[in-house]
Amino acid sequence: MDPYKVLGVSPNATDDEIRSAYRALAKKYHPDNYVNSPIADVAAEKMKEINAAYDRVQELRKAAGSAGAYSGGYSETNAGSDYAFIRTQISLGNIDRAEELLNAIPVSARGGEWYFCMGSVHYRRGWMDSAAEHFRTAAENDPHNREYAAAASRINNSRQVYRERRGDDSGALGSLCSICTCLVCTDSICDLLGGDLISCC
Repeated sequence: MDPYKVLGVSPNATDDEIRSAYRALAKKYHPDNYVNSPIADVAAEKMKEINAAYDRVQELRKAAGSAGAYSGGYSETNAGSDYAFIRTQISLGNIDRAEELLNAIPVSARGGEWYFCMGSVHYRRGWMDSAAEHFRTAAENDPHNREYAAAASRINNSRQVYRERRGDDSGALGSLCSICTCLVCTDSICDLLGGDLISCC
């Protein structure tokens, strides 16, 4: 199938037009929109098709030497769109793909956004200590970024509450409160990542 047709764009479309078309389709067919829907499986297949088409277009453009096309690797001049693509992959639950792209970025080029995205990947995997460390490093790299600071603060608060509750002897009620508090904090972090509690877990 023609990947350009899947994305609904012309082969002559600019890179920005292709990215915009991909994001619009990804938003439309995001799994969160079809929870408990009878067409959830159809939407999931469509999302796979869209992702495959987008990747194929990037491969074609890389092979053709298209300037500024996303190539799956890191480019200083295209860093913003690279990270935008990685964030989209995280939001869609394509965690392996997002981690692969992040690991391809040179250590010397890893700043606040890299640590925030990798923290988001680790958070989705359930690696809370590592996620907290990455969010903290992101905030240290860019202390004026409120998103990074909020993520670091919320995950630390959630871990602290869990540790305090786990150590007390308040019985079943305390355990229930601990679970609820952690879920509320987790949901807040999911909001930062562009998803909801169900999709993040």
